[in-house]
Amino acid sequence: MKNIAVIPARFAASRFPGKLMQRIGEKTIIRMVYENALAMHLFDEVLVVTDSDDIMNEILSVGGSVIKSTKDHQSGSDRIAEAIASMDVDVVVNIQGDEPFIEKEPLRNLLMCFEDPSVAVASIMKRFGEGDEPENPNQVKVVCNKNNDALYFSRSPIPFKRNRSADLPYFKHVGVYAYRKEALLSFTQWPMGSLEQAEMLEQLRYLENGVAIRMVETKTNSIGIDTPEDLERARVEYKSSLKGF
Repeated sequence: MKNIAVIPARFAASRFPGKLMQRIGEKTIIRMVYENALAMHLFDEVLVVTDSDDIMNEILSVGGSVIKSTKDHQSGSDRIAEAIASMDVDVVVNIQGDEPFIEKEPLRNLLMCFEDPSVAVASIMKRFGEGDEPENPNQVKVVCNKNNDALYFSRSPIPFKRNRSADLPYFKHVGVYAYRKEALLSFTQWPMGSLEQAEMLEQLRYLENGVAIRMVETKTNSIGIDTPEDLERARVEYKSSLKGF
């Protein structure tokens, strides 16, 4: 089974434009993500797909693989689908360009999902911990069935604990996906459904079209950089990690 990691890298992020070219230590965020993915030795190939000349040149400057997308896409999945449409590949892993501290273990477990031939799409979730806010709409929640297939994703707190004594944890969705190539290409052909339009969550398009998403729980921490405040937290985390060496 041939698998590749693709890092969609859009320059004009709505909440923090140009964030992927910001630096943590001596490296840009996009370079950190790319080099971390390479160092995992999990993938047959790692490449960046971007709409930005600056990001393209940054990856080329370190000898990396990068594709300049030719269309204006609504989502990272659409950008990846354009890049891999003619490639000979079985499974595509979408690594977010703004997750510089993503670790190897959850990605290995994500790939293992595809040993089950019934799995077409897989993703990662993490139990809410101290400091997490289920009411925060930027922290997407997910609930699953007993097979760990997602039942629903929402920006609202789910499940709603009408019974306040119910001992049920909240799980947040970590925006890393893996797909069989045919599932990803199908995704791009489906129109946006009513649930996706309401929540503005593209993963709901799979559920609305009857495609299950197998969820893998991780206990590792990662910082997604959506705002300048997230960047400062990431810089503090990076400096703290250096003290151990």
